[in-house]
Order: sequence, then C-alpha cells, then structure tokens
Amino acid sequence: MIDNGYKGWLRYDRVNNAALAESYRQWTKHIVIAGEYGDGPLASAANELKMALDSMLGMQAEVQWTGTEDRHAGKAIVVGTLGSSAIIDSALTDVTAVSSVSAESYWLRTVNQGGRTYVLAAGVSASGALYAVFHLLRLIQSGESLESLQISESPKYSLRMINHWDNMDGSIERGYAGDSIFFRNNELLSGSGRIRDYARMMASIGINGIAINNVNVHRPETFLITERLLPQVAEIASVFREYGIKLYLSVNYAATIELGDLDTADPLDERVRAWWKEKAAEVYRHIPDFGGFLVKADSENRPGPFTYGRNHADGANMLGEALQPYGGLVLWRCFVYNCHQDWRDRSTDRARAAYDHFKPLDGQFMDNVVLQIKNGPMDFQVREPVSPLFGAMQKTNQMMEFQITQEYTGQQRHVCFLVPQWKEVLDFDTHHGGNGSTIKEIAAGNIHPYMHSGITAVSNIGDDDNWTGHHLAQANLYGYGRLIWNPDLTSEQIASEWTSLTFGADETVGEAVVSFLLESWSIYESYTSPLGVGWMVRPHYHYGPDIDGYEYSKWGTYHFADHLGIGVNRTKADGTGYAGQYESANAAVYESLESCPDELLLFFHHVPYTHVLHSGSTVIQHIYDTHFSGVERVAYWQDRWAKLEGRVDELRFRLVAGRLNEQLENAKEWRDIVNTYFYRKSGIEDARGRTIY
Repeated sequence: MIDNGYKGWLRYDRVNNAALAESYRQWTKHIVIAGEYGDGPLASAANELKMALDSMLGMQAEVQWTGTEDRHAGKAIVVGTLGSSAIIDSALTDVTAVSSVSAESYWLRTVNQGGRTYVLAAGVSASGALYAVFHLLRLIQSGESLESLQISESPKYSLRMINHWDNMDGSIERGYAGDSIFFRNNELLSGSGRIRDYARMMASIGINGIAINNVNVHRPETFLITERLLPQVAEIASVFREYGIKLYLSVNYAATIELGDLDTADPLDERVRAWWKEKAAEVYRHIPDFGGFLVKADSENRPGPFTYGRNHADGANMLGEALQPYGGLVLWRCFVYNCHQDWRDRSTDRARAAYDHFKPLDGQFMDNVVLQIKNGPMDFQVREPVSPLFGAMQKTNQMMEFQITQEYTGQQRHVCFLVPQWKEVLDFDTHHGGNGSTIKEIAAGNIHPYMHSGITAVSNIGDDDNWTGHHLAQANLYGYGRLIWNPDLTSEQIASEWTSLTFGADETVGEAVVSFLLESWSIYESYTSPLGVGWMVRPHYHYGPDIDGYEYSKWGTYHFADHLGIGVNRTKADGTGYAGQYESANAAVYESLESCPDELLLFFHHVPYTHVLHSGSTVIQHIYDTHFSGVERVAYWQDRWAKLEGRVDELRFRLVAGRLNEQLENAKEWRDIVNTYFYRKSGIEDARGRTIY
C-alpha cells in the first residue's frame, strides 16, 4: 500500500486478526448518539466512528440519534454527555463529585443494563464525548479488548493550544513542511477540506485552541479582524467548532495606525481603547466563541506600548478590556528583549530580558490576560535552562510556550523527538510555592491561583503530503498533544503509541522507530551545540553550523569563545546576574561550578577548555567526543532503518531513508566544523588522535 503520510495517526488500518475483528463488529453494529442530530462535536464523533469502523472492520455501522434509550438488543456503543441519556447517567453516578472532572473530561466504560451491554463513550461536554470516541478508536487500532473498559480521563491543562506562524501570502515563518493550509496569495483557504482534516487530527490529541496566523503580523494579516476578511475567518472557526477547538488570531498591536483609522496606538488614549472595543464587538458578531488575541509587542522591531512610554500591563489590559465582555483572552508573549545589542557590551544579557521586563508588573494585569512564556530564556535551543519567569509571577496568569517546529533542532530534516525535552521542562521544580512547584503543576494552575493557564506550541505543519515534511516529525505533533493532555505519560509510552498507530503492529519496526525517537534528541545535541552554549547556526536560516555566525551580531546570542575558554558568565558574583533570577535553591545550583549540571555549564559559566566536567572529561575532550559519537550514532540509525526495507511501505521507507542521508551528511559537517574551530582556538589535541582538520 502506498502511504504518503496524509492520514497521520488516523490511518484506521484494517484489523487483520479475524477473531478480534469479529469481536469489535459485535460491539459496533449499533451506535447510539445520545443527542439531537446536528452539527458540532457529537456529529463529528458520529462521522469519525462511521468512517473509522468502515476502514478498520469493513462494515457500515448503523448510527441512531436519540436523547434517551437505544432500540437494539445485544451490544452497542453509546456516545453522549452527562444528562443526555439515562444509560449514561445511571452508569456514571459516581463521577459528578470527582474534583478532577472538567468540562472536557470523559469516560469509557463497559456496562450491563437491562440485559444489554454497552460501551459508553461519555463526556461532561460534547467535546469530551468526541475525545472519548477518539480514545475508543485508538484502542481498536491497538487491538485492545472492549469487554471491561474502566477509563476516566481529564486534561491536565485548560488551555491546550497550537500557534501557527502562517502568513497570508502562503509562506510560514520557520515552516519546514510546505506552505500554509490557511492562506494563499493573501486570501483565506476557508473552503479547504484540508482544514477539516487538520481539525480532526488536532481534536484527536485534545487540542482546544488554534491561532492561525503569525505572531509577526504584517499588513495583510492586520485585515483579518476587519469586515473584509472576518466572514472567511468565521468559516474556519465554524469548522474548528465542530471539533471543540476555538480559533484565535494574532493581532498587530499598531492596527489602529496600520488600518489608517488613528495616528496613535497609545494604550492609554481613549480613542485607541474605543477602537479596540469596537473591533472586538465586530469580531464576536462573526465568531461568537472566538478565543481571543495573541500579541507579540515591543519585540524584534514589532510595535508596542514602549513607543508611548507605557508598560506591557498597559498594552495588554487595553486589549483585555475590549475582550472581557465576551470572555475572550489576551495571550501576551513575553519574548521581549533588546535585539540591537552591541556585542562588545557584556553586561547586557538577552537571557535576563523577560524576567526583567515582566516580573515587576506582577498583579497589574487583568484576569483575562495570560502571559505566554517560552520554555527557555533564549529561543527554543536544543538545550536551555527553564525560564525563571515561569511561576515567579504569582498573581498573573501564565502559559508555557514550546516549539514543535524544529527551528534549531534540525528543521524536520533531522530526526529530533522533542517530548523528552518538554518533559524535562515540565518536571523542573521552580520552588516558587515550595518544593514540588514544578512547571507541570504551575501551568495547570495548581500552585498559584491563576484563572487561566496552560500550554501552547508553535506548529510544525504545512501543506506537504505528510503534513510535517519528515514522516517521523509527526511524532512531535502527536506527542505534544498527548503530553499536554497528560504530562505523566512517559516519552516511551507516547513514542510507542504514535509508532503503533502510524506504522502498524510489526514489532521489529516498532522497536526500531521507538528506540530511534527516544535517542534522537541526545543524538542531535551531541553533534551540534555542546554543554548548553546554544546557537552556532547560520544566521537567519538557523540550519547548519556557523560557530561565529551570531557572535558579533546585534541579537545577543554569544558564546564568547577565545583561545582560553568558552561560555557565558551569568553568575551573580561577577557575571550578568541571570542566575540570580531563579529561586534561591536553583540559583545556588547554577551559580556554582561545582553544582551546575554539565549540560548547562556553558550557559552559566565561562570556563577554560581544560575544565573537568562531572563526567570526568574536560570541556574540549567532551566537544571532540560528542561530535564524533553523534555522527556514529546517526550512521547506526541509518543502517537500522535500511534493515526495515520491505517491512515499511515503500514510499515512507524511501523518504525517511533520504532524510537520514541528509542528516548524516549534515552531522559530519557539524562535527568537522565544530571540532576544527575549537582545536584551532584551544590548540589542544584530541586525546584519541582522530582526524581534526
């Protein structure tokens, strides 16, 4: 079978085990949707069941819409919400008092009532019921029994979002999988069936909010909040609504000027405040369940309140005031820093910027403003410490921002499974609120009394046949959704689940793909930037090695390598003071050379090449060893993949093999350039006598 990857993890392959298939048919002959026929998540659930069961079992399931009982004897699947069916309510009398139940919670249960047996796929809301159906279909895809289900699920995070960096000309900033699925030639593709398929995929992993356009809002995108384009935006929102997803828009902070209505964007100017209130009313007339505005302001030459001598609370609250009557949110990005630094100035530290700008404003933001904070203080590097701002603001809503698109981690030409990185971030204990104040719990609103919190990430999809360019990069998209639904899932569980759904039940294929995914972040890190130093990439493109590419630039991304040593001194004692932004327990760990973790050493300290790591290796030998081993590990996995020929369908096998060839050649380039650079800087030979040019 030719598989171009378009179906992703929703392949719904035929169940080949005859006995298992027959057992599923007994359950799925009759499907009862406990509700009124119509649009919305329940209709999407019904459609998904019919399509999936036809594909997996070769049967046309009979779907009955009813608000009460089903008319069939024997087994059946009942889909609905609490309060919609006597069958559901009597089976779930124990759940309404459970504190973890949210509007999106769901249950899968096998129950016997009145001589009949049912599988219940029930949610508190219609969205919850849709999530239950997707979970049920995962079980069937995985060959699980339906005879005694007792599954209860609630999402950890209330906001589970995707940010697209799509432009209306069809391009995607930091996109590595083709063009936008939403825009082309400054028009919206509102009638595209691909948007519906994307919504299905996102609902299947529990995403409930999507911002469809770039945070760098250009002139064409500014018109998305006007009558000219809102009807088409509303069409996309209506598709999202059927899958329990709210649509968000990135807005131009200076839209009042860009659209020619006013000569100012001063957030304290009453004309500006009135303009945004009128604009919000206009948006909600078209999209009653509109999620809100995503804003990048005063960052990388974008307009913002600093222009008028105002602070970020002033700017965010102006928009919050406009959206408040409708329940809309302002997602205000904290990626604010001086992008015109002088490389000669060692006192200005880009890593400090978010904390310095926002921490003094704690408690000044409206309740519907959420600060969106990148996982690290710099910019989605292969290794960074966790942002010290997260959790430090106890009176201001916060959400974490990850990056699924692999801007600095191989751009979907290299395999780099990011779930282990994200789990490391989520498990980090900030100590803000005492021991156990992890990012995982703070983002859930369990440490500080945030009204709104959650996690978002930059999308990695485009209009390529397989959505993500590299077939294995789909694992990051799937893994992100599953992780932010349940951050207690292990990386291995998520990788295994995705591999099974995507590549089928072949154990040889499954073991190889899962093992490769779990090693891939470490492999990528080993042949690129060592010990947390970051960057070293070609300017603007961010792909391939250029060690001094940003070293004398305005962007503040320096490694300060000279003939004596390397790294950035961010200590309180005699550095930039960044380490002191952490709570005292973490600050002490990073401040000291003796306790600073090896993997972050060069982020916090400038050390000689002969400095001995906790591993027992010197810094220079670590650089040599990891860059050689990284290439060897890619070559190993290239060979492992080659042995899967005939077990993986031909098209996917060939395309992944081609990407692995490219990864190996690029890893060699990284190895040779990095090792040669530091050999010539330090004059220290490789202890193993390998070829360094």
